[in-house]
Amino acid sequence: MRIETDAGIVEIINEPAHTFCSADNVRSYPVEHNLTVDSRPFSIHGLILNGAPLAVFGRGGGPSSVHQHSGVYVDSSLYLAVGDCVVCVELKPFRFQWMLETDSATCFGIHFDTHHQALISHGELEISRFSNDGRLLWNASGADIFTGEFSLHPQYVQAIDWNDRVYRFRYEDGGLVN
Repeated sequence: MRIETDAGIVEIINEPAHTFCSADNVRSYPVEHNLTVDSRPFSIHGLILNGAPLAVFGRGGGPSSVHQHSGVYVDSSLYLAVGDCVVCVELKPFRFQWMLETDSATCFGIHFDTHHQALISHGELEISRFSNDGRLLWNASGADIFTGEFSLHPQYVQAIDWNDRVYRFRYEDGGLVN
């Protein structure tokens, strides 16, 4: 995945074979963050800025892979989905800001609604809204896993579960829209 930022072009890549604190990796990153305690992470994603390795992050929870919603760049911050969490960094100069667990299993992707200034995590078990400073504002779950379509609408966030049930969550508080 490629994102154009004011710091340059960021590529987010899968790094499943990366071993933290090892000199034997295919790519060497100046910054490594293994966000998993006492185990090997299931998800490992690298950041490349203008062709140069910048940072690599690993996290547990369910495995995530890089796709079009793995990251979003808003107001000089990059938000990255890794495993069960969202990571926030500044790119130039590079600074790790925070990590927030947004789902009990896997964060499928991150979305931003400009009208509501809303950062939304599409998780396997929960849809979550979080702030730009790393606070969980609300999260909501359904009867089954959210593996169907996910979309942002003017008045609500829509998620469809495994059984094709449609959920429409209000931006303000995560409550269901009738």
